[in-house]
Amino acid sequence: MPANNTDIEKRLWDAADELRANSRLRPSEYYLPVLGLIFLRYADHKFTIADGEIHAERAAASGHRRRPVTEADYHAKNVLFLPDKARFSHLVQLPEGENIGRAINDAMKAIEEHNPDLRGVLPKTYNRLGDDTLVSLLKLLNPIQMDLEGDVFGKIYEYFLGRFAMSEGRRGGEFFTPTTLVQLIVEIIEPFHGRLLDPAFGSGGMFVQSARFVQRHQQNPGTEISIYGQERVAETVRLCQMNLAVHGLAGDVRQGNAYYEDIHRSAGRFRYVMANPPFNVNRIDKDRIKDDPRFPFGLPTADNGNYIWIQIFYSALDEAGRAGFVMANSASDARGSELEIRRQLIQSGAVDVMVAIASNFFYTVTLPCTLWFLDRGKAGTGRDGQVLFLDAHQVYTQIDRAHREFTPAQIEFMANVVRLYRGNPVETAWQAVSPDEQWNLDAVFPDGVYRDVPGLCKAATLADIKAQGWSLNPGRYVGVAERDEDDFDFAERLQALHDELEMLNAEAHKLEERICENMTHLLGAL
Repeated sequence: MPANNTDIEKRLWDAADELRANSRLRPSEYYLPVLGLIFLRYADHKFTIADGEIHAERAAASGHRRRPVTEADYHAKNVLFLPDKARFSHLVQLPEGENIGRAINDAMKAIEEHNPDLRGVLPKTYNRLGDDTLVSLLKLLNPIQMDLEGDVFGKIYEYFLGRFAMSEGRRGGEFFTPTTLVQLIVEIIEPFHGRLLDPAFGSGGMFVQSARFVQRHQQNPGTEISIYGQERVAETVRLCQMNLAVHGLAGDVRQGNAYYEDIHRSAGRFRYVMANPPFNVNRIDKDRIKDDPRFPFGLPTADNGNYIWIQIFYSALDEAGRAGFVMANSASDARGSELEIRRQLIQSGAVDVMVAIASNFFYTVTLPCTLWFLDRGKAGTGRDGQVLFLDAHQVYTQIDRAHREFTPAQIEFMANVVRLYRGNPVETAWQAVSPDEQWNLDAVFPDGVYRDVPGLCKAATLADIKAQGWSLNPGRYVGVAERDEDDFDFAERLQALHDELEMLNAEAHKLEERICENMTHLLGAL
């Protein structure tokens, strides 16, 4: 199998989606059972490896040190204990005519009984799929090679999460943030050690990518980072718990509405905060949170939740904490009370980096977005009184007509721009193998020292930002890259204009809805 797993992921999806069509179930009814079987296949593989290691250790022990193998031995290796009836190999070998749906439900119940962290989490609705469909799914997953480099099944699990999000439309987007955006946030935040909070965690991608970051730097995520989070939808909490378990992680993740419930008593407790909150949410009951200490800069008068989320992230940070989150472009330039909140946030010195992202990164919306990065520990550093603006509108790889993502080399390049700005060592794992000189750091920063690059990055002072009306829109600062007179790229310019038109159309539509709603209330009062 190729190292990038693309072929096998696509083959698995095509087969599973065909089965979904034959089962006559909606994606919302189908994705949890399918992800449950992927989860079980992966858990069985890890259990098999751990079982061999444990028994080899027992055989090597002498005399009185040979004690019976217990469930605790598997848990000590960060592996779920699987009783015999919950083994994937057992389910595949069930005889024809057996009630497969009931057998898989029983397997899921048995896993929960032996692994209390998963109690009430795993799907147990397999009887709805029909035995023929279940047999096909089991046969589909069983022959996949497991002796491969890297976290193969973990990546397949993420791939399925993304594809189901695409099938689910807007609702699916609530539980899945594109992996490459998460990876860029993690590389800029650098969550080496401490408490990590995501108050809108969806399927848990921020946690998984943070753990991979720690592993890549030769540390154990189980001892280096502590995972905390909350999520409004119970079914999405279960997705996250399964995702954590698939990757050998555990954390305190609970159901709760972050607007009104501060489950983890977050104020000042966390070294890292990462999130992709819902954009432009309206009808938040501000009376319920008017005295909440999480909003030190006041509540916005606009019926929009963006600056409520931003303050939730800010207030959760400890004195050296960093936050990275996705935000609608409109928040960077919002006026009125939101401008006043933004001014206070900027003057607090916590705003560190702003990254403009092109359109078409999300499965469910085409609009561009902005990544915000806060750092409450930069006071007294060379970055005090500055904000780095990075324009990544031209940084992407086109996956298909409607979807884009970052390559590892592009992520490393953008994160290295930030590292140079911070005066930190750069990382060059991908620079050496990238065939594209455009993402060669040495070519853009030949002296190995940060400098402003027109069209790419600008370190702006607070005076610069004040002169721009406290805007945090990277486009106002970065400028345009130098081009030869005949180097005009019509396609790029047309795409940029199209992105802006889509954003304006979306804002106009929202305003139209509000005007109609206000007129209805006004006429009703006459």
